[in-house]
Amino acid sequence: MNAKEMNPPRGDTIFLRGLEVECIVGVNEWERRVRQRVVIDLELPVDCARAAAQDDIADTLDYGRVAETVKDAVGASSYRLVETMAERTASLLLREFGVDWVRIHIEKPGAVRGARAVGIAIERRREGPAAAGG
Repeated sequence: MNAKEMNPPRGDTIFLRGLEVECIVGVNEWERRVRQRVVIDLELPVDCARAAAQDDIADTLDYGRVAETVKDAVGASSYRLVETMAERTASLLLREFGVDWVRIHIEKPGAVRGARAVGIAIERRREGPAAAGG
C-alpha cells in the first residue's frame, strides 16, 4: 500500500505495547558493555475499515513486520541516549511503512534507583508531499 492509502482520516491506529528489546544504551561506561532491556510501545495510523472490509493483511500494517523491524534496528544499535533511539526509530518507521505519523514510548527499566523505569515519549510526523496528502 502507498502512504496515502495507509493514512486514514478517521484516526484508526494499530499499536504494539511492551515490545522488549535487548540493546546497548547509556552514557556510563558499564552501560556501553552490557546489553540492557528497553520496553517499547508504538502507535501508527491504519485504515481499520478498509482492512476489515477485505479481511486481507495487504490492506493494513503488518504489526508483526513492524515489531521485527523495530527489534532488529534497536537490537543492533548502540545509542548513548534513549532520545536518539526514539528519534531514529521514528524515522525508520515513517520511511519503511510510509505512514504520516508515529508515536513511540521507550522505557529503560531500572535506570534510576527508586523508579520502575525512565524513558521518553515522542510523536513524529512525515514531512513533505505525502504528509499533505499528495
